[in-house]
Amino acid sequence: MAQALHPMLNTAIKAARAAGSVINRASMDLDRLKVNTKAPNDFVTEVDQAAENAVIDILLAAYPGHAILAEESGRSRGARDSEYVWIIDPLDGTTNFIHGLPVYAVSIALAHRGQVQQAVVYDPTRNDLFFASKGRGAFLNDRRLRVSKRTRMAESLIGTGFPFRKGDNFKRYMQIFEDVMQHCAGLRRPGAAALDLCYVAAGYYDGFFETGLNPWDVAAGSLLITEAGGLVGNFTGEADYLYQREVVAGNPKIYAQMVALLAPYTGIAQATASTSEAHPAPVTDTPEAALARAAAPHRTLIHGARTDRG
Repeated sequence: MAQALHPMLNTAIKAARAAGSVINRASMDLDRLKVNTKAPNDFVTEVDQAAENAVIDILLAAYPGHAILAEESGRSRGARDSEYVWIIDPLDGTTNFIHGLPVYAVSIALAHRGQVQQAVVYDPTRNDLFFASKGRGAFLNDRRLRVSKRTRMAESLIGTGFPFRKGDNFKRYMQIFEDVMQHCAGLRRPGAAALDLCYVAAGYYDGFFETGLNPWDVAAGSLLITEAGGLVGNFTGEADYLYQREVVAGNPKIYAQMVALLAPYTGIAQATASTSEAHPAPVTDTPEAALARAAAPHRTLIHGARTDRG
């Protein structure tokens, strides 16, 4: 990497590569993998847990006073009251991983006072490192990223994710799918939202939308998109997508058209969310609640849709 990186970003990159090594070793012997079920169609493996521990160990060794919000261990490690919160998905795309489909990634973001400042998404199967620091651009390895320049939905390739949890509103999603499909050139669903967001930043997709996502699925990818010149929001264009369980992203022109299409469907993930999820909605005095509260004052209207100025 030719450019000088922020020290916190360097630490996140070190942690992501360590997790990637854990994942790559395990991928060579999937038959011995122990798989548990958190909920129907929602899997966790010993690799998720080992990768997450590797990430957190490195982050807390460097920054012991920081808070942690991680998919598998929640907030059980790290400080409880720090203005800095590391948001971690150690293996986004676990279902792909356990089937040997090489589409998965490590996602690490650092939020300060509710604003994502550093982001890393590492694809260990391709050794692709997506990274960004707020105000300093987004990169894939040594290449600067920019969102696509397409202006018409009819010519656009859009990424998405299908609902898969018990209680998800499948019929409502099929209405969304049909509506978007009729307006774009094609829809894709690889199965790892962190990578999908990176593909928007890289210009591979012109836009992306999904419901039912958690903060660790979108935090890092959202910064990559905005640093690559794109926009991210919930289905009505508001900036509080981290806890709305819905996200839409794209280059500015396609984003605006997608918000117009998706706004009537806002709130469906929240309305159907199961109370039995392993990670309930944030409550007072948790790192994630503080993150959500701190983000609220920083919403700014741009191009007819809201995005995070931070």
